[in-house]
Amino acid sequence: MTLNTKLLEGIVIFVEVIQAGSFTKAADSTGHSTSYISKEINKLEDRLGVRLINRTTRSISLTPEGNVYYQQCQQITEGAQQAEASVNQTQIEPKGSLSVSCPISFGLPHLKPIIVKFLTAYPKVDLELNMTGRQVDVVSDGFDVVIKAAAQLEDSSLISRLLIKSYGVTVASPKYLAAHGTPKCPSELSQHKTITYSHAKAPNLWLYSTKTGEQITAQLNSHVITNSPEMELALALAGQGITRMPKFNLSDKLASGELVTLFDDYQKNPINVYLLYASKKHMSAKIRCFIDFVVKELGDNN
Repeated sequence: MTLNTKLLEGIVIFVEVIQAGSFTKAADSTGHSTSYISKEINKLEDRLGVRLINRTTRSISLTPEGNVYYQQCQQITEGAQQAEASVNQTQIEPKGSLSVSCPISFGLPHLKPIIVKFLTAYPKVDLELNMTGRQVDVVSDGFDVVIKAAAQLEDSSLISRLLIKSYGVTVASPKYLAAHGTPKCPSELSQHKTITYSHAKAPNLWLYSTKTGEQITAQLNSHVITNSPEMELALALAGQGITRMPKFNLSDKLASGELVTLFDDYQKNPINVYLLYASKKHMSAKIRCFIDFVVKELGDNN
């Protein structure tokens, strides 16, 4: 059934006239002229093909048909006011379902304590948290907010906030290096066991740059290829090979000496963490509060 686009025209004016008790008072309350109010009522009656209001020079009254129509119209206008109020309320008070995507390797160590604090601060927000290793899209996958680690963001209409500046590091355990030797340059990686990430664009190719800007491509023979950064880390700690991952996932392992970095005389390849969302315009309170909360708790723009 095709919806009549003129179905609601004149209803608000009609209800206001009845509630105000006269065309003049309705004109005052709506900011229109009396002639405008009269024309709108006439157009409504012409469209319906029935007289709704009896007019005299001193008063107005509803016809029987007008009375039935008024009762229905009053419910419609009240429902519309309630709908608008409920939307406005979501702009003021954070509540309702919030859909967030975050890489699991980043979320577990970094986001977990923040989520606990956020839900405590905003108990009316229901969180749908997607922890994944795959790339997701804010719009097509239906997320309110996406946290993403990337060397750089692709051009898009999305809004981005930088959370953490970091870089990729090539690491191995002392146990592995003692058994297999320490590679002095990336080209030697082809002679070593490597643990690679399957979601990378080219898992068996690692790119490096010298201090002078020379580009070096290391061709790998992956001993293990996995879609789990947690497995990469666990295998590297167990001495099963050399891996490469963001430093923000490794700081405690490097500090403890469980892993050591390789090729420190090469340029650092940036891997930053961003918070992405669709638009600043008409943003609901739940999204705005979550973004501000995470940036405050985690933001590191230095």
